[in-house]
Amino acid sequence: MSNVTLDGNPIEVSGKFPTPGDNAAPFTLTSSGLEEVKLENWAGKRKILNIIPSIDTGVCAASTRKFNEKASGLDNTVVLVISADLPFAAGRFCGAEGIKDVETLSTFRNYSFQQDYGVAIQSGPLAGLCSRAVIVLDESNKVLHSELVSEIKNEPDYDAALKVL
Repeated sequence: MSNVTLDGNPIEVSGKFPTPGDNAAPFTLTSSGLEEVKLENWAGKRKILNIIPSIDTGVCAASTRKFNEKASGLDNTVVLVISADLPFAAGRFCGAEGIKDVETLSTFRNYSFQQDYGVAIQSGPLAGLCSRAVIVLDESNKVLHSELVSEIKNEPDYDAALKVL
């Protein structure tokens, strides 16, 4: 169990958060087209997992925009924006913002992702959502970088995440 804060107030986050050197757990999530997708769909690519509570918040929107901008030119790299949002909301946001270089995925059918990746918020007003985190995987799904953002309202360290690529 990890602890992070929301407005300085502690909230519990359960599951085992991956650390550099770990092998990423396999997952199944739901795409914006309502299809089930697995981690193996991006076999052979580097992956930035931008895990957020909800695309409908300012910081989550900002991190999606920032990774879209900064990672779009990286070779053999995909940005996966993962939240508990319904795929419709994430698709609507990206369409309205002109964001084309990220893929949005939802945990709404597969809550196990939140536990497997140590981002399941268990207490406080955001219980049931994902905690803010960034995990960078290499082509073989080995964790190169991981950051569980300690204050949910803060943005992740983009430079640290991108530096490992």
